[in-house]
Amino acid sequence: MRKNVLKSRWLGGLLLLLALTTVSFSTLAQDANGLHWVTTWSMSPSSLPPSDESDNAFNNQTLRQVVHTSAGGESVRIRLSNAHGNKPLRVGAVTIALQDSGSSIVPGSLKTLTFSELESFTVARGAVAFSDPVAFAVPAMSNLSVSIYLPEGSGTVTTHLAAQQTGYVSGNGDFTSSTDIAGATEITVWNYLTAVDVGRSDRITTIVTVGDSITDGVGSSRDSNNRWPNHLARRLANDRNTPDFAVANAGLSGNRVLHENSPRFGENLQARFERDVLALSGVSHVILLEGINDIGMAVMFPGEEVTAAEIIAGYRQIIARVRARGIKIIGATLTPYQGAGYYREEGEQKRQQVNAWIRGSGEFDGVIDFDDATLDMTHPLQMIPSFTEDSLHPNDDGYAAMASAIDLSLFR
Repeated sequence: MRKNVLKSRWLGGLLLLLALTTVSFSTLAQDANGLHWVTTWSMSPSSLPPSDESDNAFNNQTLRQVVHTSAGGESVRIRLSNAHGNKPLRVGAVTIALQDSGSSIVPGSLKTLTFSELESFTVARGAVAFSDPVAFAVPAMSNLSVSIYLPEGSGTVTTHLAAQQTGYVSGNGDFTSSTDIAGATEITVWNYLTAVDVGRSDRITTIVTVGDSITDGVGSSRDSNNRWPNHLARRLANDRNTPDFAVANAGLSGNRVLHENSPRFGENLQARFERDVLALSGVSHVILLEGINDIGMAVMFPGEEVTAAEIIAGYRQIIARVRARGIKIIGATLTPYQGAGYYREEGEQKRQQVNAWIRGSGEFDGVIDFDDATLDMTHPLQMIPSFTEDSLHPNDDGYAAMASAIDLSLFR
């Protein structure tokens, strides 16, 4: 009898715990207005943690940066990062608008963003700041212009070098509310802006594509949004049999699973994964495509030679971290690279070993075979010549072929 009572109490406690857990997750997923947040666009910093030197990259200038959405929403918020700054970052004003063309915005679309209800604020060294949500009709597959006024010396910039997108830097002054920035200098990097979230009343989620320059879109045409994650977002949006998703890009040119040594390529994947992937909003799936630089860069950095087993061990760490969050992870095979500057036969053997494990281990929730989608059947160690200009990075056609090879039932 006592055992039955104890069992009954234990079951009751378990049910209560499950109920409380459900409430907790529901609360985290929605804001006070009942909106569900997903990341429609993101970038990963390619800089490295700060040194003692300060270069004051910007001073009394406005950055107007263009980003391309995946999913749309009825509200918006952004994230500004001073992760690699060497001092607090003073921000004078921030606005968001629909891009018209170049540095011009659509008249009447401009909204002022506040941070903790402040229009002017400071982002602590190493920190990230979320803007307050603002009602803003964000169209899917559209360009937004985010303008940031930096009134004083910025110090070391937190940046993403391979944006494949034109942005604008003003001369002296606050142009955050200007329809156009006359005489602006064009740049092809993203600075400080690391994510754009949209609020929606439904329950869509975010797919995060994480990888190196091939996910970053190096080799695609500037301002065309022809990276394979862009193509995937469009395929998902047009497929009536697949739920809506936001697609966030955590690709980082030159990035490696296990090593780092350049402020152009950011922290290694293990170090940046929490910030660049798991911290994004509404994540339900991760697609992992990284490892070719771990293999190839050993040519330039012999002391950083890695085995296929070590790359696989790195994957297993990522898989464990994703699964701990209840997120699905899909593995993508490494694409052919014979003819690239850092190609070696020993490296090709490692690529084949890694790909065999991705395909056959069963440790991922699904597999995308980008190798098969891009290899030249007449020269099976090379990428199809019409898909690449350098035997490593796909071009617009190559990225479209990669996205077309993805089985959308992985997300149903």
